[in-house]
Amino acid sequence: MIFILANLLTIMMAVVVVNNHSKKVSMKKLITLGCIALFAMGCSQSKTQVVRVAGSTTVLPIVSVAAEAYMKQHPDTKIIVNAGGSGVGVNQVGSQQIEVGMISREITQKEREQYPQTAFTIHAIGRDAVVPVVSSEIYNAGITSLTLAQIARIYRGEISNWKEVDGPDTDILVIDKEAARGTRHVFMEIVLGDKEAVAEGADLVLGANNEEQTALTQSDAAIGILSNAWLNDDVKGITIMMPDGSTVAPTLENIINNTFPITRDLVLVTHGAPTGETKAFLDFIKGVEGQEIVKSNGYVSISK
Repeated sequence: MIFILANLLTIMMAVVVVNNHSKKVSMKKLITLGCIALFAMGCSQSKTQVVRVAGSTTVLPIVSVAAEAYMKQHPDTKIIVNAGGSGVGVNQVGSQQIEVGMISREITQKEREQYPQTAFTIHAIGRDAVVPVVSSEIYNAGITSLTLAQIARIYRGEISNWKEVDGPDTDILVIDKEAARGTRHVFMEIVLGDKEAVAEGADLVLGANNEEQTALTQSDAAIGILSNAWLNDDVKGITIMMPDGSTVAPTLENIINNTFPITRDLVLVTHGAPTGETKAFLDFIKGVEGQEIVKSNGYVSISK
């Protein structure tokens, strides 16, 4: 700052010298002018505060909408939101490249050991179900319910044609998710008993929810794994047939009361307790307006 002030004073003294006569200005006045100039420079500099967020494509719709709403109310804050999957969210918080990670599964022990200097802190913002989904053609042909055992056999490659589960005589297109995806971790732990299980029957491995949703829409014989909020007329969520013969649908009510067998929390993760704008943004999401955004995107609010 002293260097800048000295240069400003030099410039001012040069300016007041005009042709053959000089208009003498006291050093006190020059210093005053210099301070005013520095103050103006400081005021013109950006005061924008940046919060970087990345991770789960399941949590992404909530945070993207919340970020837009928050920035409208706080124009001096910029929230940058990127996808990539739960693994990206964990790794980038772990390496402290971002302030907030979006995840839809638990942080693994391996991940915690990989980043021993990071104090992973969890902030629940909603709840969701992971749903076995099929192409609408398969659903309309009568496959509206399967047992967990049948789904497991499909993903292991032991069942490869829909006729083996009383469906049409059509080969099954089995869609799996990338290994680090939160949706996959939750699904595989319940269905195959291991969050990192290999799906030997998989024909296609995809990442983001929108990619899988598109693949299911374009196929007439697929099965896949999606968040409950990503179902539509072309991608049908099936009910789970329980051992007693009853069926449980992936409804919001069954997510709330935990009767649907594959549910999970949607969370944000930070390094230690958040502060400043990061804390304010998380408080916004967990508050009344933020929880309305959670519900409007098809998820269950933490306030129910």
